[in-house]
Amino acid sequence: MIMGLVFGKFMPVHNGHLALIEFARKQCDRLIVSMTISPDDVISPALRIQWLTELLAPYSTIEVVAETNEFHDPTLPLWEATKLWAAFIKRRFPNVSVFFSSEAYAIPLAHHSGLRHVAFDPPREKVPVSATLIREQPARYWDFIPDVVSPYFVKKICLYGPESVGKTTLARQLATDYKTIFVPEVARDMITSNEFTLDDFVRIGQAQTEAVQQAERQANRILFCDTDVITTQIYADIYLREVPPFLYELERQVHYNAYILLDIDVPWVADDLRDHGHKRPEMLARFRAELDRRNLPYYLVSGSYSERMSTISRITDRLLETA
Repeated sequence: MIMGLVFGKFMPVHNGHLALIEFARKQCDRLIVSMTISPDDVISPALRIQWLTELLAPYSTIEVVAETNEFHDPTLPLWEATKLWAAFIKRRFPNVSVFFSSEAYAIPLAHHSGLRHVAFDPPREKVPVSATLIREQPARYWDFIPDVVSPYFVKKICLYGPESVGKTTLARQLATDYKTIFVPEVARDMITSNEFTLDDFVRIGQAQTEAVQQAERQANRILFCDTDVITTQIYADIYLREVPPFLYELERQVHYNAYILLDIDVPWVADDLRDHGHKRPEMLARFRAELDRRNLPYYLVSGSYSERMSTISRITDRLLETA
């Protein structure tokens, strides 16, 4: 029986890794995919092993394992370092007879380990990407990121501010322009009046958080969100003079890459739920204070609808270019 080995950090696992694993799987009776863990890993091991396990679950001949990188000494030249790697592989995976890789270290590792090495596309012409490139510019290399991994790299912009400043209209149009989706204010579908209980705000906060987490799985590079859980906290305090502690837990579950604080220099549009039109400056100050209190960076965006669209589009482009 041929037992093969593919190993790496998979930070993140991408289509190049999957092509390598598929190439190896077809040449082995059993294949071990070993994920290396180091103290300075920038993506958590638990998340990476979850990605690998989910992606490789359909293949009964593949075993996914995680191993601490205690066998590597970064102060050594490659020739000496691969002696340590070889000793670890022979000790940890004694039944492996062949390993597969696209890396330059394969030649000295094969020499020290005595294992057969099969190279897969060393120049990376078939899948021209690396995990480093994806971490540095995920938007540019989006098509190489598996669907199960892409939510990690979705950039999220929160359109934030008091009532009647254009959040919903802007979110919808931005999602269209950037060929992605947006998260609406779910409270609009959950309430029929401004009579609330604490449980109502908990339900709203939970639903808003779940809507963002669900939308991350479908978004194309960027996700526009009409409101957030900080907003839910503000209105809980305004209507009930109390904020359910659970809303602060929910706030920590979603990280926004940019906050857009929308100014009140647009006409007030009344509806059945909006009731703070007479307090617009006070409400804007409250929304701004919550960002300042958390030291969250934000952009204050003013002007007409078209001017707001232009400003937010420039912010979005910069975010995608540097992401």
